[in-house]
Amino acid sequence: MSKIILFNPKSAEGKYRIPNSILSIAASVEGTYEWVIVDGNRDPDPLKTMESYLNTGEFKYLGFTVMPGPQLKQSIPFAKAIKEKFPHTIMVWGGYFPSTQPKVILGSGYIDFVINGPGDHAFPQLIDALEYNKPYEFIKNLIYKAGTEIVKTPKEDLFEQDPLPPLPYDKLNDIYPIKKYLGKTFLGEKTLAYHSSIGCPFTCSFCAVVPIFEARWKAKSAQNVYKDIKYIKDKWGADAIEFHDNNFFVSERRTVEFCKLIKPEKMSWWGMARIDTMDKFKDESLALLREAGCKIIFFGAESGNNLILDQLDKGGTQTGDQIIRFAERLKKFDIIPEYSFVLGTPAPTPEQVEAQIDFEIDFIKKVKQVNPRTEIVLYTYSPVPTEGSTLFKQVQAAGFKYPQVLEDWISPAWENFDMRKNPLTPWLTPEMIDKIRNFETVLNGAYPTVTDIRLSQLKRKAIQLVASMRYKVNIYKYPYEIKLLHKMWRYRQPEIQGF
Repeated sequence: MSKIILFNPKSAEGKYRIPNSILSIAASVEGTYEWVIVDGNRDPDPLKTMESYLNTGEFKYLGFTVMPGPQLKQSIPFAKAIKEKFPHTIMVWGGYFPSTQPKVILGSGYIDFVINGPGDHAFPQLIDALEYNKPYEFIKNLIYKAGTEIVKTPKEDLFEQDPLPPLPYDKLNDIYPIKKYLGKTFLGEKTLAYHSSIGCPFTCSFCAVVPIFEARWKAKSAQNVYKDIKYIKDKWGADAIEFHDNNFFVSERRTVEFCKLIKPEKMSWWGMARIDTMDKFKDESLALLREAGCKIIFFGAESGNNLILDQLDKGGTQTGDQIIRFAERLKKFDIIPEYSFVLGTPAPTPEQVEAQIDFEIDFIKKVKQVNPRTEIVLYTYSPVPTEGSTLFKQVQAAGFKYPQVLEDWISPAWENFDMRKNPLTPWLTPEMIDKIRNFETVLNGAYPTVTDIRLSQLKRKAIQLVASMRYKVNIYKYPYEIKLLHKMWRYRQPEIQGF
């Protein structure tokens, strides 16, 4: 029986997190097929490691998990090199990038299958079909090429999470010691990355999650989440948690139940949420969150302009007024709101685009006024629109196009695309992008992020002293002195490097 290599491409410099997505695929074949994980974040030469496995003649299948952005830098050249040297191998890609760009993936000639969404069922079924020469046309969540035609099988209903097999942490530990995955962050000395749910019940038209999960959400029970975390805490010493769910706080009841369970463990934690969802939480629920160790919550504020929220199809009941009100509300619970804003959305004229940017800058300053501890994360709008949406049509009409050749995704112009720093969007002029980046620099100087644990209090005060006058009088152009301090002290930007 052929063995499987599961590859987690490098996603960050010097930051290791348990590769949950690829580990869940390992769990799906555990006990049926032999597998190994190669982690591009931990392995000094992952291509050489994969080739050493393939040279044994025992491995036939390779599964890659691929996010757009940094992971492409290893995924594309490695997949191509392996297919050229080992043409008998079967290459399967999963993750957000192949699910949203299957045509360019399969057109490369060296990737055989795409898992379109969760692979917990699709991947083992595909391996069974290939191993025993059975048909795979009826396997759900699959995209492949038949001749010149791209075949996309139906999506599987989102399945319950509790019945899924446990993640094989102990076997991962045999390959890469788990203690090195528990990094020092703002939250704690040994921070665990964990997924407790998949999907999101909303349909924001700018979000890559929507076409994959189609406004569906399934979560592990609070008891099972606690059981997993408690196991890792007791065995490897984890003292903090990053919940990498797309939307951890969908259910107030589940959140409260988890808080009651985790509270005695004295762990700090962070997760992602929607403002309009959490604004409905009772005061006692928010108070319990903080008592249970929740220090900071990431919210996609996106815009303070209600018209832009409609354009982005934000859904729900979120408004600009609510964004400000909720930031102020969280002050009394000592929970830091981390608000992300998207600047530079498409508009009919350049003047309207610039007016939107100016509006958001003023709005962000109002948020800071009511709650100075609010963390602000700025993104320049990068199209990931839901196909068929109004926003999708606007983006196309403006002349935006994705690369049509897979290798072009790692060209200098595109490699930082998903970092939303160089979006190559026709409606944004270089001057507009400079305005956004310069305001961001001044904002980060006046309010250095609390998540940069390397920045001493003395350095914080120095940067604030230099930036505060600019911030107060709205002078953002040419902030070279702040950039110099940021570069000299290696200021950490959460939107690029996380905690």
